[in-house]
Amino acid sequence: MNAERHPVITIGHSNLEIGGFVALLNQHGIQAVADVRSSPYSQYNPQFNREPLQKSLQEHGIAYVFLGQELGARRSERECYLDGRADYGLISQTPAFKRGIDRVAQGATRMRVALMCAEKDPIDCHRCILVPPYLLQQGLQVLHILSDGSLEDHAQTEKRLLQLFTLEERDLFRSPEESVARAYKMQGEKIAYHEEYLVLRKEPPRYGN
Repeated sequence: MNAERHPVITIGHSNLEIGGFVALLNQHGIQAVADVRSSPYSQYNPQFNREPLQKSLQEHGIAYVFLGQELGARRSERECYLDGRADYGLISQTPAFKRGIDRVAQGATRMRVALMCAEKDPIDCHRCILVPPYLLQQGLQVLHILSDGSLEDHAQTEKRLLQLFTLEERDLFRSPEESVARAYKMQGEKIAYHEEYLVLRKEPPRYGN
């Protein structure tokens, strides 16, 4: 079963023009985009607002699905916050998040799916720090489209994450798995949203991931 599934790709729209964005998707054979921004709008790049983006993708034969309520990093659930900061561990335990992971895993049995958020470098985005560990648990391969158009396997992204915090993969006091888990936690705390900038309400705020 696992061998029949496509890898899950991630991409950040950054400030690309829509033509360049679609070209990257086509370069890597993407058939569907799963938007994992909590609010599918961009203040400075309106070409990536939900409605025009969906229209542009459909014109190029690429499907669009919004999964921000399931896999987004800005949450309306109060139980996802510790000391006012979104906690990725708590987010991952919500029923909505688990449904989102299942939907991506099921989609990967049929097509090449790209998870889309805003940040250019995946290491700065929850599409890399929050979501992939749970896709890997499902036996899926995760690849990231970088700004130069190349693909980076998530294992290599984890190595960059370790380097970011000067953590050794092999440490006298930690196993490799523990070192990687620590790096995830540190980066998650660094990039997570804080209530100071987030008014909790039924609908997420207009901008951000």
